[in-house]
Amino acid sequence: MKNEDVRAKSLKKHYEWQGKIEVVARCPVETREDLSLAYTPGVAEPCLEIEKDPEKSYELTRRKNLVAVITDGTAILGLGDIGPEAGMPVMEGKCALFKKFADVDAFPLCIKTKDVDELVRTIYLLSGSFGGINLEDISAPRCFEVERRLKEICDIPVFHDDQHGTAVVVAAALLNALKVVNKEIGKVKVVINGAGSAGCAIGRHLLNLGVKDLTMVDRFGIICEGMEELNPAHKELSKVTNPRHLRGILADAMKGADVFIGVSAPGVVSKEMVASMAKDAIVFPMANPTPEIFPDEALKAGARIVGTGRSDYPNQINNVLAFPGIFRGALNCRAREINEEMKVAASMALAGLISDEERSETNIIPGALDPRVAPAVARAVADAARKTKVARE
Repeated sequence: MKNEDVRAKSLKKHYEWQGKIEVVARCPVETREDLSLAYTPGVAEPCLEIEKDPEKSYELTRRKNLVAVITDGTAILGLGDIGPEAGMPVMEGKCALFKKFADVDAFPLCIKTKDVDELVRTIYLLSGSFGGINLEDISAPRCFEVERRLKEICDIPVFHDDQHGTAVVVAAALLNALKVVNKEIGKVKVVINGAGSAGCAIGRHLLNLGVKDLTMVDRFGIICEGMEELNPAHKELSKVTNPRHLRGILADAMKGADVFIGVSAPGVVSKEMVASMAKDAIVFPMANPTPEIFPDEALKAGARIVGTGRSDYPNQINNVLAFPGIFRGALNCRAREINEEMKVAASMALAGLISDEERSETNIIPGALDPRVAPAVARAVADAARKTKVARE
């Protein structure tokens, strides 16, 4: 279906649906006894139990399975700062995916502030009602500080999906792509174009997985330690990236590179830039809906493997492969946080779903609707949480 047709049909369906989620009661409310048990006077007993031990809220309410999907509306899809109300369709969609793929109950909250202090305080005050917090579509670099501060004060998992969900899936696709081209993760040269929330998280995650030679590129060029243009997140990454001390623009960074990952803007990569890469190059142009370079052009220019964020090409790198299973695993063991080891475990589990026999240039990542994904990721995440002692069950 053409993009224009999808947009028109989606708008029509949203008018019909009038929202993609709804609240459904888990208890009967048909008789006087039902009312007495679910509400007054019987409901006083679970309240008193939770007063004595707030941890009982995980047993006596839906909290153990409830995630808040929260945005301030400043970075909605590729639309930018369109406001919290306009972000609600995306947050509702996210909640629907949580339920469909991992049976996680999720609730959308669109908060009307751009002030970091207000945002952090508001989310913290709400956190006692939830088992986890999924931050969504908050602009960089503010998103880094919001997540960092919330992780410091909340005792439940706080996860910015635009950062870490993207990183987990990109890494899984890369692990399998490297097996296809017979290259080692510690020996390849990797270039990431776009040092916003997703790009920075992908970079950190790949370093954790063993990448040694990583070059980050942003609008002002290759990120080098000491540059005046660097924000705090860039400064931190500049200390552990660009080991060859490259200078210049994206085209300079891509010369001889084994891997290109784009989370930037449409059309910024040319066929000549792909042709300048190393033999058997891996190219992940993920700007959506229009990638940095279209797959057919990248393949003609010499790329061996191409993956995008689009569903109409092979190797779709889609966050839905990560966040439902990650939260399912974290909720199952009542993890206090989602740490680096849990994210690495998620990437490894996701990559492992593609067998040696199945793996190929056009099959490096499971499909978005593959029913094996969320359970496999959840198991791996929960195991990693227990091994790192952040699980409470």
